[in-house]
Amino acid sequence: MKVVRRRFCLALVALAAVACQPAFGQEDPAKYPTKPIHIIVGFTAGGGNDIIARVYGQKLSESLGQPVIIENKPGGGAIVATEYVAKSEPDGYTLLVGASGMAINPAVYAKLPYDSVRDFVAISELASFPLILIVNPSSPIKSVAELVAYAKANPDKTNYSSSSASFQLVTELFKQKTGAPMQVIPYKGANDSVLAVISGQVTATIADAGPALSQVLGGQARALAVASPRRMEELPDVPTLKEAGADVDAVLWSGLFAPKGTPPEVVRKLENEIIRIARLPDVVSRLKPLGILPVGNSSDEFARILAADIARWGEVAKAGNIKIAQ
Repeated sequence: MKVVRRRFCLALVALAAVACQPAFGQEDPAKYPTKPIHIIVGFTAGGGNDIIARVYGQKLSESLGQPVIIENKPGGGAIVATEYVAKSEPDGYTLLVGASGMAINPAVYAKLPYDSVRDFVAISELASFPLILIVNPSSPIKSVAELVAYAKANPDKTNYSSSSASFQLVTELFKQKTGAPMQVIPYKGANDSVLAVISGQVTATIADAGPALSQVLGGQARALAVASPRRMEELPDVPTLKEAGADVDAVLWSGLFAPKGTPPEVVRKLENEIIRIARLPDVVSRLKPLGILPVGNSSDEFARILAADIARWGEVAKAGNIKIAQ
């Protein structure tokens, strides 16, 4: 009997010891990171979000002392990459660079394999993208007012190029505010969308500064306005859309996300790192010439931006009856 009781007591001690230890495969969040971090990008290499991921990834690797591996998983408006991260282990080792599509996709897709709010923790906004409304330099259209007038007079001839739901909804907002009838022509990438204007295939496009700014500065495209709340330093003579008479204020963004359930200590560490990195002079000098503005904000602030954008673009999509087939 004494032997049985002794074994029983030893078993209780062992169970108590196990209960006080981290679960198998988990680590102390305070020691994070202890192995390579994977950042998933839902777009092809060389694009704006990919460049942002690599610039921040390099700095994170230097400060955290672990490799940061950038993985491109393009497809379905970044839905493939977003679903992949949503279903990943919430341990801080698989992160997502998500674009404004995190807020816009819920508005235009009837069903998504993830929920942008429920399945993710918004860590920090990495950067913002000023948007530029451009036309062909040989076009007779020289202002926003002239574009609106031309579209109303030629509804069957006026169209615009768009490479994603994000650009389509920004242009739809422009249409709703001005009453300009314009038909969307989809393109695979932002560069293709801009080149469609340059080649005369479409009337206009609203594109991020990355592919559009160099074309404007080189004279291959004419900028009518910028969609951001302030004029761009690189284009001081180009008005904002609001200054040009269109009540549109839109800036797209790129941010860092983790699967829901990621330890708060890990989120806080990454949040603080992103805020620090966004203010480094060499990061600013690397991204700014590409029309990319580093941001870096708190997790709470970024979550509020995401929620507000989901509501805003949902209203725009509903008013324009915009749905994308899957």
